Amino acid sequence: MLGPRHSRFTSLHDVELCSHAATGERRAFGELVRRHGSAVRGVLRRMGAQGAEADDVAQDAFMAAFERIAEFRGEGTFAGWVKKIAARLYLRRLQRERRLGALSAEAVEDEASSGGGDADAAIDLDEALKTLGATERVCVTMCFGAGLSHSEAAEALNLPLGTVKSHVKRGLDKLRTRLAPDGGAVVEGRRGNG
Repeated sequence: MLGPRHSRFTSLHDVELCSHAATGERRAFGELVRRHGSAVRGVLRRMGAQGAEADDVAQDAFMAAFERIAEFRGEGTFAGWVKKIAARLYLRRLQRERRLGALSAEAVEDEASSGGGDADAAIDLDEALKTLGATERVCVTMCFGAGLSHSEAAEALNLPLGTVKSHVKRGLDKLRTRLAPDGGAVVEGRRGNG
């Protein structure tokens, strides 16, 4: 059975939990981690982080969020804010490991060798994302999964804005084709607009 103190936090809105966490209330922040941890790990996995790596980066993102909780003003969602932190941490990790250059080379190879898939196959978004080139997958996930604008993604990736927009557009076009072979609009709207 949950204690009265714990149940108090489970009934609070994220903004209220952030206010409590900013005063040092770790249980309030623990509730935020409980609510949003799987979504943050999901974004990281869609960006290409595997199992333990996604868990590690998510943990680092929540630690950074706790340290900077006073900066969260409630202008967006807490989930979106921590996803942006996680996406940036993951990209820094990629850059530190010098894999970003390999991702760009892989994307060129993927585009050159990509062919049509089985349009009748029933697949989910995660499987569809795996069919994108690595750079397209990172750009699409940052702009739609992590909620970064195209400009924020370009800055985080250290790529020109036009390049990020191109990767997002190509990635979304491929996802539409893969997920809706009859031409239905599956992924609508653009998260970032410059």
